[in-house]
Amino acid sequence: MSTSSNPVLVEVLRGDTVESRHSGALALVDADGHVVCTLGDVERPIFPRSAVKVLQALPLVASGAAERFALTDAELSIACASHSGEPAHVATAQAMLNKLGLDESALECGTQWPGREPVLRGMLSRGEQASALHNNCSGKHAGFVCVACQMALAQGREPAEFASGYVAPEHPLMREITAALSAASGRDLERAPRGTDGCSIPTFALPLRDLALAFARVGTGQGLSPAHAQAALRLRQAVAAEPFYVAGTERFDTVLMQALGERLFCKVGAEGVYCAALPELGLGLALKIDDGQVRGAECAMATAAQALLKDLSPAAAALLARYSDLPLHNWRGIQVGAVRASAELRRGLLGVV
Repeated sequence: MSTSSNPVLVEVLRGDTVESRHSGALALVDADGHVVCTLGDVERPIFPRSAVKVLQALPLVASGAAERFALTDAELSIACASHSGEPAHVATAQAMLNKLGLDESALECGTQWPGREPVLRGMLSRGEQASALHNNCSGKHAGFVCVACQMALAQGREPAEFASGYVAPEHPLMREITAALSAASGRDLERAPRGTDGCSIPTFALPLRDLALAFARVGTGQGLSPAHAQAALRLRQAVAAEPFYVAGTERFDTVLMQALGERLFCKVGAEGVYCAALPELGLGLALKIDDGQVRGAECAMATAAQALLKDLSPAAAALLARYSDLPLHNWRGIQVGAVRASAELRRGLLGVV
């Protein structure tokens, strides 16, 4: 039994028997703030962590930094990413810094080994060391440094000196990032619970309803300033054009957006969070799995996309169906169970659009 008052959204089967249950909450909201569907407690503040990277990247485009430094689609995509640290990810984050005349020492996200196992094994076999460029947030931080350099140049200050310490809540760059998140969500972050994210920047706890609103606005531009609306569109287009850079090989976000293009922008966050924009429907979605299991969040996200998006290609429909009822195999390749959406989740989404 779940210890949470939230409903079970995802079940894990061993054979035909439910072995585990993932409870959670989900909010589906339009850009006017009208609640279209809720399951569970969508008013309890949760830390969205990396799920809001596209919101944190809005100033990268709105400030003019993306244009000044001629950022490519891949570079804008990785600015919204939690990537796997694959060679192309590292090279792209490095290319962004090269355009600033800076190196990896400008990044304040910390060193992290690649998340993709074959890449990690290759590095270890060659005796290579990880760096901040391998950090899953290096693209986001390279984008932050771009904005900091843009701000410095506008003020006639030395960019590297100005950018130093940019992760601190009181730094002008971080105040700009926080303001973008506040404007999109409609939440006064001065009053929100604050923590420190894994990459050292501030992270704020927000209700799922506010996060869903922010993503509805990202998908439509409605409710955003003109500069942020244009930035949201540009970032969504970049990720749709280069979805590999927002996650990586065989990663859920990349696989879904390769299949669906601009119809869906989705982003995972640590501890079982997912946020998504569905531009053609004018809706934003935010969900949180109580126990923090990403497998539950991915299943719930796929199930929501399957229920909400119509006229899918056969390949896209099959992909979403697979992730919403994902077979589990043992080391011999024998199917031993599945991760599947609960009946309550499917009922809650039934007939929403």
